[in-house]
Amino acid sequence: MKTYSVCPECNKRVPAKLVLIDGSYRLRKICPEHGKFSAVVWRGSELPYYKAPSESSVPPCPDDCGLCERHLQSTCCVLVELTNRCNLNCPVCFADAGKPAAKERAPAEWYNVFRKLVDDGRTFLQLSGGEPTVLDDLPEIVAAAKRAGCENIQLNSTGIRLGKEPDFTKKLADAGLSFVFMQFDGLTDDVYSALRGRPMFDEKLAAIDACDKANLGVTLVPTIVPGVNDDQIGAILKFGFEHSPAVRGVHYQPISYFGRYPNAPRNKDRITLPEVMSAIETQTDRIVKLSDLSHSTCDHPRCGFHGDFVVMPDRIVALTKAQPEPGESETCCCAKNGQISDEALRNRKFVSRRWRRSCVENSGSSEPGSFDAFL
Repeated sequence: MKTYSVCPECNKRVPAKLVLIDGSYRLRKICPEHGKFSAVVWRGSELPYYKAPSESSVPPCPDDCGLCERHLQSTCCVLVELTNRCNLNCPVCFADAGKPAAKERAPAEWYNVFRKLVDDGRTFLQLSGGEPTVLDDLPEIVAAAKRAGCENIQLNSTGIRLGKEPDFTKKLADAGLSFVFMQFDGLTDDVYSALRGRPMFDEKLAAIDACDKANLGVTLVPTIVPGVNDDQIGAILKFGFEHSPAVRGVHYQPISYFGRYPNAPRNKDRITLPEVMSAIETQTDRIVKLSDLSHSTCDHPRCGFHGDFVVMPDRIVALTKAQPEPGESETCCCAKNGQISDEALRNRKFVSRRWRRSCVENSGSSEPGSFDAFL
């Protein structure tokens, strides 16, 4: 299968081939200046590797990359980096945290930025960094985004300050924060020591509790690393189910290596999507099955999967839709060619409702709660 990739040394676009070797697909590419490269991108026989688009249909990335008509989607969620400061220095982070602090804007300045991003009040906005909660005026920034017309405001956070200062967390909720995407790598301190530099599981529990009391939904975001926490993939999902409705979902992120590592990763250091999905099935004792996970309708079908669930008092109910074949007409919450259809808008509101906490939900409720798993 012919496609394109980038040279890991110079980032220039180079021709590439997807090659099946011993049951695993590898991406092979040659840079005229830096030589040959090969990496496993799909490992496991449980899931089919969908056919790649024809070479003539591949967008000319990355040279002409952007929100162009040849791409699959337009903007859905806008990520805004508020600061490059952070309260951690994670070995696996690819952000610029730890560098000299960049100039930070006042809430009034951010309001002008947010106004330019708003699309008729339908904008998904994620506040990120660095770590946004190092900003004492973060509640005012959230309020500025709300005044600017942002319908859904996410916070991408380590959760440390949220748990230590519940009053600060409540101020964020009162200002209009919709939900929190929280770094959550596992259920034991050895995982956090390896990936974040120190034990902090209790701090994660405190953050979830503070968000729960402020009626903020939390999506857990684990970075999955072979040999570190890949044996806790199912346990993390079970933990999420058990802490519903405070926890709204789990967003798995198989580790990617983006330049902080002195040497190129070996294939055994990588974990691919089918391996994560297989672990979800086996490690949850088939509470969640492979058939409960569907490929994304927004991205390329090999780039992401998700499952929708209802957490009942006595069981987990999967809301699995039939998976369309790649290339079939699909609808997601993203705009197409700069226009968002009514159906796409309904899908976007559906996602928002599932991630938000309703006013009547509370921990210990016997009412069913919605739950999403993404990877």
